Amino acid sequence: MHTNSSEPSQSTTLQYVHWFRHSAPYINAHRNKTFVIMFDGEAVQHDNFQHIIHDIALLHSLGIHLILVHGARPQINHNLHSSGIETPFHQHRRITTRESLSCVMNAVGSIRLQIEALLSMGLANSPMYGARIDVISGNFVTAKPYGIHAGIDFQLTGEVRTVDSAAIQRHLKNHNIVLLGPTGYSNTGEVFNLVAEEVATRSAILLQADKLIFLGKPHGVVNANGELQREIAPHQLDQYITQYQDSHPDIALQLRSAKSASQQGVNRVHLISYAYDGALLEELFTRDGSGTMVTDARYEQVRTANIQDVGGLMNLLRPLEAEGILVYRSRERLESEIEQFSVIERDGMILACAALYPIPSSADEIRCAEIACVAVDPTYRKSNRGSQILHYLEQKAERAGIQQLFVLTTRTAHWFVEHGFEPASVDDLPNARQALYNYQRNSLVFKKSL
Repeated sequence: MHTNSSEPSQSTTLQYVHWFRHSAPYINAHRNKTFVIMFDGEAVQHDNFQHIIHDIALLHSLGIHLILVHGARPQINHNLHSSGIETPFHQHRRITTRESLSCVMNAVGSIRLQIEALLSMGLANSPMYGARIDVISGNFVTAKPYGIHAGIDFQLTGEVRTVDSAAIQRHLKNHNIVLLGPTGYSNTGEVFNLVAEEVATRSAILLQADKLIFLGKPHGVVNANGELQREIAPHQLDQYITQYQDSHPDIALQLRSAKSASQQGVNRVHLISYAYDGALLEELFTRDGSGTMVTDARYEQVRTANIQDVGGLMNLLRPLEAEGILVYRSRERLESEIEQFSVIERDGMILACAALYPIPSSADEIRCAEIACVAVDPTYRKSNRGSQILHYLEQKAERAGIQQLFVLTTRTAHWFVEHGFEPASVDDLPNARQALYNYQRNSLVFKKSL
């Protein structure tokens, strides 16, 4: 029931409805999937952290299995400073002395209690009103000493030996959130200080998680020109690790972790900002996300269309047909010609399409085909997807023994010229295509030899 007298504007409501409708496929796709979400101690201290917790609660309510892994470096530093204890770092890893271990344990325990308290909030008028979330933490991580490196004894700094994935899975099936910190326990009962990113990575690998998500300060990975990289393949990560190694070692650590996880079965690793309100939801429930995704999976693919694509093709083509740029094609015609179409699809949305129609030829004519119905979603027209699908059809034509391609266009002549097509005339068309030429449209003819 509405109790607020101030009504939202219609444009705001329509934007919300549009977003909600387009998020539905992701809601269905993510249900019952396992996500490992790691955030460092800086994130816990940030003003936006309460919003992050609310968004995590929302993910839980949508049926996503969650393992949260937190860091604690600034909190440990504060405790050490208060106690007058110094612990050196070597290669960005803390050397944990026995004297400093109580400061580590107090910081980790304090953060755990803070997160559990935030996930337990059910105040009226809050985003978590009515939510019931059980948070489970425990001795799930077994550790071993990091040892001596370059002659330096790291003492009670450890590394992950294993994660009790079976126990964690049981808790996830009972609809609990599992919370892990940067500590682990040895078989002899010792406590080791761990690197949170390594805990998250090993947990994601051993649990065969669907996603590993790192919440850091930046929005994601940028290239040398400062441009945000929306998607990176694991084999491309080395150049970015080198780029960030000295200036932002925390990002370099996340990228090394992303590479390790990707190479060991985690299909998608995400790097997003803890400082940006809504980054987690935007990354998971919109097509382009908010940060950087590392994946070897075919996030976006060019393929031959199938009958399930007809609805998406109609959505893409109808505006262009209404403008007279493309010839109208009925649903029945699209269904009957669907095998001639190729599409670029991302997460169920058709971003671009084009069709390849073989032209019947006589004995004295070379084998020809026509490329038609080239269309790209308006949001993505500044990308190279038109070129990508055209190249795909040219390769398909070559495999089919086609020797020459034709295209008829009223608006995009320059684009086809830029892609190697030459001006031609109606008389250059094969006889079978000449007979179907529409003189009312007066389309320009272009050709390209393969």
